[in-house]
Amino acid sequence: MTSAKPAIQVDHVSKRYRLYKERSSSLKEAITRRSVGRYDEFWALKDVSLEVEPGTVYGLVGHNGSGKSTLLRMMAGIQRPEQGKVTIQGRVSALLELGAGFHPELSGRENIYLNASILGLKRREIDAMYDDIVEFSGLGEFIDTPVKIYSSGMYVRLGFSVAVHVHPEILIIDEVIAVGDEEFQRRCFEHLYKLRNQGVTIVMVTHSLGLVQSMCDHAAWLDHGTIMATGRSAEVVHQYLAAVNEHETERLTAEFEAAAAAGVDPADLPDLGRARPITIQGIDFLDPDGQTVQATVPFAPLRIRVHYECHEPVEAPLFSFAVENENHVLVANPGIQPDHLPGDHYVGSGYVDYRIDRLSLGPGEYTFTFAAHDTDGMTVFDKRERVDVLRVQPGPDIVMGIVDLQGSWEPLTGATKEHG
Repeated sequence: MTSAKPAIQVDHVSKRYRLYKERSSSLKEAITRRSVGRYDEFWALKDVSLEVEPGTVYGLVGHNGSGKSTLLRMMAGIQRPEQGKVTIQGRVSALLELGAGFHPELSGRENIYLNASILGLKRREIDAMYDDIVEFSGLGEFIDTPVKIYSSGMYVRLGFSVAVHVHPEILIIDEVIAVGDEEFQRRCFEHLYKLRNQGVTIVMVTHSLGLVQSMCDHAAWLDHGTIMATGRSAEVVHQYLAAVNEHETERLTAEFEAAAAAGVDPADLPDLGRARPITIQGIDFLDPDGQTVQATVPFAPLRIRVHYECHEPVEAPLFSFAVENENHVLVANPGIQPDHLPGDHYVGSGYVDYRIDRLSLGPGEYTFTFAAHDTDGMTVFDKRERVDVLRVQPGPDIVMGIVDLQGSWEPLTGATKEHG
């Protein structure tokens, strides 16, 4: 028995653009000039290969200009690669650019029929879904108005509503959903979850890494047109964040060294004065006797000690950590509550403890990520991604599931007790 073919197969795809240094300013100039103008070649994608399995959600992450949107356009059939091939199994519906596919002079109603017709739907099929599209968009009173007067949010509402209601087998979405308001974004994601449960394949570009981890089954990280990593979404996001953090550390170190070489105190520079004033030096898991451990059992006391160093006076820093299980599910994310007075400053080396009287985790391996923040919790001074692992072994008390809620049942109420 063979497995199903991938819904999308990208096979060694490369895409090149021409970046012109000078262009003809008129038709006459274009005709009279012997050359078409000087240009540089820019490869937006370089030998990219990946597979998207049917009925899964696939995320693309990376910095702006990394090639994510170009790859989506390849998948949607809007552009063709210079090299390689993209194979699609199923009908594609795409929402890539704000207002893409809309005719500004046509009304919302006319654009619904136009877009759905382009996707291959017959008139009677569009009639059957028209009311659902309009209701989801919330544009009923504007539906017969030319879309050229629509706001960006209205464009997104109408475009998304059409894209998700035309019964796509493959749905491709760029970051445009972020333009909508909070209420509409929530409805969009609820509908995406519904489509996923119905077996629709979804490929999305988003800068919300939390969304990639929670919604996507797999992901790819692109950097300057090259695939850096593919795999389970949580793993890819962790690799991407680790690279971002490393790059930021290298940049700040170079700036500090340049400032020192120039005889300038980095603290006097506005861009560097608050850069990494505190760093996390190490983590310890301690048992009740203060001994370092890497394993424990459910409901045992545990103390998590974060060693830090303040390289300059730091006002009341805060700390937090995140706990993930073996499947990269976020289990907990506690932050520290300040017990110091406003204006307290700290300098030098020290540590802070997080005390757990009864560890409620079930058996398994848990990965910890730690961060140090400013006194308002708005700026991350230092972050250590997946820096340590704690193993929780089976003990005398059984925990069914990831965590024990540590609640208790109360007696039944509202019914008459009968004695047999």
